[in-house]
Amino acid sequence: MKMDMSQYLDVFLEESKEHLGNLNEQLLNLEKNPGNLAALNEIFRAAHTLKGMSSTMGFEDLADLTHHLEDVLSDLKEGLLQPDTYVVDTLFQCLDRVQSIISQIESNGSAEYNNQDLIAILNSIKNQNYTGDIQLIEDKQKPATAQTEEPSIELDFNEYELTVMEEAACKNYQIAAIRVAVDPGSLMKSVRAFMVFKVLEEDSEVIKSIPAVTDLEDGKFDETFDVVVITKTPLPVLIDRLEHISEIRVDSSHLVNIDQLPLHRDDIDVMKSDQKTTEQVDTKRNHKIKQTVRVDIDRLDNLMNLVGELVMHKGRLGQIASNRRIVELNETIEQIDRISTDLQSVVMKVRMVPIEQVFNRFPRMVRDLAKELNKEIEFIMEGKETELDRTVIDEIGDPLIHLLRNAIDHGLESPSVRTQKGKPRIGTIILRARHEGNSVFIEVEDDGAGIQIERVKNKAVAKGIITAKEAEEMTAEQAVDLLFSPGFSTAENITDVSGRGVGLDVVKSKIESLNGEIQVDSKPGQGTKFVVKLPLTLAIIQALMVAVRDEIYAIPLSTVNETTMLSSEDIRLIQNQEVIVLRGNVLPLYRLDSLLEVPGETQSDESYVVVVHKGNKQIGLVVDRLIGQQEIVIKSLGKVLAGTPGIAGAIVAGDGNVRLILDIDTLF
Repeated sequence: MKMDMSQYLDVFLEESKEHLGNLNEQLLNLEKNPGNLAALNEIFRAAHTLKGMSSTMGFEDLADLTHHLEDVLSDLKEGLLQPDTYVVDTLFQCLDRVQSIISQIESNGSAEYNNQDLIAILNSIKNQNYTGDIQLIEDKQKPATAQTEEPSIELDFNEYELTVMEEAACKNYQIAAIRVAVDPGSLMKSVRAFMVFKVLEEDSEVIKSIPAVTDLEDGKFDETFDVVVITKTPLPVLIDRLEHISEIRVDSSHLVNIDQLPLHRDDIDVMKSDQKTTEQVDTKRNHKIKQTVRVDIDRLDNLMNLVGELVMHKGRLGQIASNRRIVELNETIEQIDRISTDLQSVVMKVRMVPIEQVFNRFPRMVRDLAKELNKEIEFIMEGKETELDRTVIDEIGDPLIHLLRNAIDHGLESPSVRTQKGKPRIGTIILRARHEGNSVFIEVEDDGAGIQIERVKNKAVAKGIITAKEAEEMTAEQAVDLLFSPGFSTAENITDVSGRGVGLDVVKSKIESLNGEIQVDSKPGQGTKFVVKLPLTLAIIQALMVAVRDEIYAIPLSTVNETTMLSSEDIRLIQNQEVIVLRGNVLPLYRLDSLLEVPGETQSDESYVVVVHKGNKQIGLVVDRLIGQQEIVIKSLGKVLAGTPGIAGAIVAGDGNVRLILDIDTLF
């Protein structure tokens, strides 16, 4: 009876995308450094795993392609081929095809692809009968008669591992390297690896695994993995225990008795790690396979909504206790306040994911565009560990693609032009992320030609966006803002890559829909930097509550610069516009009761000004009272009222009434 694999489709798709991202990243590393064996081994492992998963799920076209891909990778591992331009380009084409197949599976639940074109190229590489840039290498396999007593498992130890083994040898413990083979058809490789460790750690000590434990727990290994153990149990007994585990076999031909070898630092290759030395924690605890679980993002959204409801009702309960002066409730409310705050913090951390998930897709894109445009680019990524809410992560990818494509196509000059200008032939693009307060800043910086202000003005006049007189009076900062006008571009020839400006209106709209901002800093001849500011989360925010006549509104605190009391003597009129002078700067005033057409009478003779900003611009909103800062849970207005100018959403206040949240961007 054929097993229904559809229930595993979501897991297959998610893990396939992870392996595909890893393949792209490691192949880029291999292209930069053809001698990088670690990258090559990682590529082989990921391709092998992808082949096994595809075959198990019944996607034969994908399994067949990855099988032939694995054959070429195997020759690269054996040193029969060099990863030169032709081979690497072919491998990238294969990864693109794999991406297309996976996308079709995601859309239709199945995929039928004719991959004979790529398979023919892979076979020609495998059989060494192609015409490319590859230099073929003679077979380096050792003659069958050349026996060697060297260990068949590569053993690299760090200082800590060497010390542990020396102490074990002094106490007459056995030290052995064991190669464990997992059945190729196993659907739970990581579970089998966990069971191997559990059996070994009953009366032995695992001091090293190849690959690392983190890769084993994620299933990132071939059909075999190696472990180095210290034990007093006879090896035949230990091996018998392991082989009683389902789908596990010990490869006796790769069994190495390390305690029979001379154990000195001069005789063993000590691995020097580039990473910082970690604390020497207990070995057994260090090799425990941590358990993780994948959670659907919809469940996290639902959990966040429930936490939001809890925060809302906590405020309601506090207000009831205050109004009715129920002293006995105070202690309970304080406890609920503490618990709900901790719960909210935990949920927020669960939803936070590293921006690395977005950044990792860009090196391949930059590499392909650079080849297409005949440009030489050094692409640097910084701050990949910076965390953002999952909802923001999902939305920010496309705007960053626009910014990077513009930087590559229109920002950086060609190598010949850069040489004429006295610049390095290789242009630099930096993509960096960093935390600052409750915001995340993402910067896309290039060292290209910069934005030509006069050229921007001339294009804007030609397109009828501004008049010639406005162009003359316009500052450089205002001219740069023209780049975000719909359809604006300074490119002479519009390509599928796009010039500076194409799509920037879309970028700005998307970022502002995330309650973010975008700014541009450019120096002619030196380069351009786009700075995107985003909130850490979109669900629960800090807000300033203000009263306007009979209504109360929430203003997101991230848009508020300051507040001040307003006196009628301070107000001036300039061209029928109310303004005040605030620390030497002229600040336009707008009365919220008029802007929002709020009914009712003014409650007080006093007024207050809330100074809000959008980018570098400031305005003052005149309100009747300042109520104070409050944590609010944003609720959607629904399809009917969505997109109402000046309103971003609503909250349910502690007294049960609905309060509107002001959208400062549209108010500007």
